[in-house]
Amino acid sequence: MSVKKIEHIINYKARDAFKPFHARTQRWAVLVCHRRAGKTISACVDILRAALSFKGKNGQFAYVSPYRSQAKSISWEYFKYYAGTTAKDTNESELMITLVNGSKIRLFGADNADAMRGLGFDGVYLDEYGDFKPSVWGNVIRPTLSDRQGWCVFGGTPKGKNGFWEIKQTALRIPKEWFYMELKASQSNLLPAGEIEAVKAQLTPDQYMQEYECSFEAALLGAFYGTEMNEAQSRIIDVAYDNNLPVHTAWDLGYRDDTACWFYQVIGNELHIIDFFAVSGENITNICSIVLNKRYRYGKHYLPHDARAKTLAAAGKSIIEQMAEHLGINSMEIVPDLSIQDGIQAVRKILPNCWFDRVKCEEGIEALRQYSRDYDQDKKAYRQTPKHNWCSHPADAFRMLAVAWRQEPVPKAPNREVALIVGDQNTATLEDVWADHNKYKRSRI
Repeated sequence: MSVKKIEHIINYKARDAFKPFHARTQRWAVLVCHRRAGKTISACVDILRAALSFKGKNGQFAYVSPYRSQAKSISWEYFKYYAGTTAKDTNESELMITLVNGSKIRLFGADNADAMRGLGFDGVYLDEYGDFKPSVWGNVIRPTLSDRQGWCVFGGTPKGKNGFWEIKQTALRIPKEWFYMELKASQSNLLPAGEIEAVKAQLTPDQYMQEYECSFEAALLGAFYGTEMNEAQSRIIDVAYDNNLPVHTAWDLGYRDDTACWFYQVIGNELHIIDFFAVSGENITNICSIVLNKRYRYGKHYLPHDARAKTLAAAGKSIIEQMAEHLGINSMEIVPDLSIQDGIQAVRKILPNCWFDRVKCEEGIEALRQYSRDYDQDKKAYRQTPKHNWCSHPADAFRMLAVAWRQEPVPKAPNREVALIVGDQNTATLEDVWADHNKYKRSRI
């Protein structure tokens, strides 16, 4: 009995620039493209083609954007359009398409990466990977590909030397296993020459180089600490814990939200940032257990000013009171309540003195790199207020560190004993004479 071969037609004509991408054979791929190159459409069709040609049973594929809402607004309509009659079922609430051969394509947001835990995928596309929290790939997405030997494409436009840049370096280093393609506006021939000239005239040089020439060297647009973190690159190394010195912590605390904590030691005029962690939705007991299990010799735990607030959920106890039960009340200290802008200036001041552990602080370092101003779409300009995303809590905790370190008392020099000598060798000043005078009590006769 012969098996009837069924052909599925996708109404798509690949641009010449993307033909090598569609023809790749490597399991892993990195796609660096300038704006308006057609990357999203190519990615959607690439997944559809892989899903329709899947020879196994019930193929599972995923398209992941930094935010689920972003995946829905940018890619969902493309998937529905290009799937056409090959779609057996379309689930709007789940953002899932089931194809006629049983394969499924789902859209996710990296902001809720836990929704992918426990799933298995035959292929995944990560859109604007530079905006992802670094732990999402290693902790969540990579394990979903193991048992099914799934493939993955990392796509996006540069945003400084972040995780996307590091993936690019891996791809360039291992070309047998990684496909790499970079499309610059000046070379791709995808945009009219007149449009490129107009863009150059309307954008800053850094904006143009980042968005249209795929430069990872350009300053990250709107970043608060872009210059400082670029200069800190040589100080992101293996930083050892010195058990002769206390470890201080600086916090940003939230319930049902991210809690972030930095661990640091003060060595002379240097700040050695030796560790970092961030958790979401954990209670105070579990958070304190993480701290205690690290086995550091602790000094002070610096908390934000709102840690004094009483909470009904904790039987009227403030956060500082709850933490004191585990970490000790004498080790707690509240950071002065400065404005966000003052805190940002404090961070800029101390960053040249900071040394970061490249492994333990990886996620926190990336948050500091990407911590940026919110963009006002109406005014077409960056606001002074920070954008609220996954970077906010690590950056807020680092502000606590900067303000706390600035507040640490400077040790006073020991008192200087000056001998009062009569003659040419006398070195005493008038202040010394008065100080010596005040040492003794004199009574009236």
